Amino acid sequence: MLNPTIEQVTERIIARSRELRSAYLDKIDAARDQGPARTRLSCGNLAHGFAAAAEDKPQLRGNRGANIGIVTAFNDMLSAHQPMENYPSLIKMAARNRGCTAQVAGGVPAMCDGVTQGQIGMELSLFSRDTIALSTAVALSHQMFDAALLLGVCDKIVPGLLIGALSFGHLPVIMLPAGPMTSGLPNKEKARVRQAFAEGKVGRDALLEAESASYHGPGTCTFYGTANSNQMLMEVMGLHLPGAAFVNPNTPLRDALTVAATERACDIGANGDHYTPIGRTIDEKAMVNAMVGLAATGGSTNHAIHLIAIARAAGILIDWDDLDQISRATPLLARIYPNGSADVNHFHAAGGVGLVIRELIDAGLLHPDIRCVHGGDLRAQAQEPWLDALKLRWREPPQESSDNAVLRGVSDPFDREGGLRLVQGNLGRAVVKVSAVEARHQRIRAPAKVFESQDALLDAFKAGELVGDFVAVIRAQGPRANGMPELHKLTPTLAVLQDRGQQVALLTDGRMSGASGKVLAAIHVVPEMLCGGPIGKVRDGDWVVIDAQQGLMQVELDEAELASRANPAVDLSANRSGVGRELFGLMRTSVSPADEGACTLFCDG
Repeated sequence: MLNPTIEQVTERIIARSRELRSAYLDKIDAARDQGPARTRLSCGNLAHGFAAAAEDKPQLRGNRGANIGIVTAFNDMLSAHQPMENYPSLIKMAARNRGCTAQVAGGVPAMCDGVTQGQIGMELSLFSRDTIALSTAVALSHQMFDAALLLGVCDKIVPGLLIGALSFGHLPVIMLPAGPMTSGLPNKEKARVRQAFAEGKVGRDALLEAESASYHGPGTCTFYGTANSNQMLMEVMGLHLPGAAFVNPNTPLRDALTVAATERACDIGANGDHYTPIGRTIDEKAMVNAMVGLAATGGSTNHAIHLIAIARAAGILIDWDDLDQISRATPLLARIYPNGSADVNHFHAAGGVGLVIRELIDAGLLHPDIRCVHGGDLRAQAQEPWLDALKLRWREPPQESSDNAVLRGVSDPFDREGGLRLVQGNLGRAVVKVSAVEARHQRIRAPAKVFESQDALLDAFKAGELVGDFVAVIRAQGPRANGMPELHKLTPTLAVLQDRGQQVALLTDGRMSGASGKVLAAIHVVPEMLCGGPIGKVRDGDWVVIDAQQGLMQVELDEAELASRANPAVDLSANRSGVGRELFGLMRTSVSPADEGACTLFCDG
């Protein structure tokens, strides 16, 4: 039986989305009814499309079998995407063996938040998601394809690929990950060295050694940030083959899953017998499943933004109230760094996503009856792949977790509620990730210290000015101000102060990393300062309350005093050019608020 809260939220989303979703489904049905797009191309169009197809040319010329469009986010700077270099060759071979063809439809950018963290390039990070969506649409616009395989893993890449693909909602789509790198230096030890560096106790050489031992090879970073949250979401939404998320790269099992995904794409193509368009796979139930999975595993706060934009691309309207209500009804089942000491490899070995899905279905917290790309329902998704000699097979996940410090069942969760909260009050609305924050730090009442940048706070720390309890208010960091960068560079410094016994918290209209940790942080504040948000009215010394459990965020000023204050002028000229920022002015001026997905793509007027 479905949990009453999950049922209520689902029904509310269906009702709220009815008109928009209906129009979306009509659009993709019309595209399907026109038949495979390739058959409608002129001879000149088609000849251009297969001119360099070599041995696949006869198949394409004769319109025999499905043609799979590959959209790849490969680059060899980004460790998570480097293993995808040879995917197209493997996919083409697998397609030919199935009587089909595959072509690289296009590439999309894939920036690494690890490389740009705390740097100017981070101001392009959020907007790269919409750039990826646009690039995906351009790649598929050639209309040569009967299905698509999307190659991507990391933070903005998976949401961008999905948003772009949903504009071709009549096409079947399967997501192909590369898997996490093998475990290196434990994330907790890396965090210790970072804090020691922030205090000046170790030098840059020691810090670089620790970072290099943690991020040491091909594959996704092993902490549970946005990239690995992406992979969990693809499982609970039915967009992966079962259990594909956390298989390490460059292994026989990973290659077998890539081959199997290609074969399945051939079977569910627009001219196949098992047609499964992505616009039908991603429905209201799938979006609810995504929010449940995010809450149950303590996933990234970035998805409080991305899921709204993905849903909107499918004609579905979700909001932070939905996420908050779902999180409060969902138990926390996983402790993966920064919510614990284990990494995703440890989580996978303890039972992984399959065990989580099965537990949540049995508890009535996930919709099992969604249309997964593998052909079954979500209960069939809760399996783990393995190789029997060289043959790919699936089996049930363990009945119980093999490590209760990392993964637990619903009957004995780490917390009776999930990892995300909505806080709101006279400063607006914001999101808090509580899964990594000890209960004693989930509420603060302290004077504000106001900064216009994360570097200003770090300078104050170095000058010894951050004494006593305080709420760090870092404003003018929203999407319209400077692209809403992640402020993860603050984490070690604030953690040092907290470990010294100070009560500290962060309040910002910017973002934190998906790896945001043990310090209370109310982020994504809306309205942002640049749009007149009252966060801009806070002054040094004003008493601020953030209470994650009560859902409260306010400054202790009477209504008249707060209304009488004007937002100060902010000079953002330095954020308007350099490192490509001058090219993103249109996005800054057109982006929607964070609670509407911080998206630049949809115009309903």
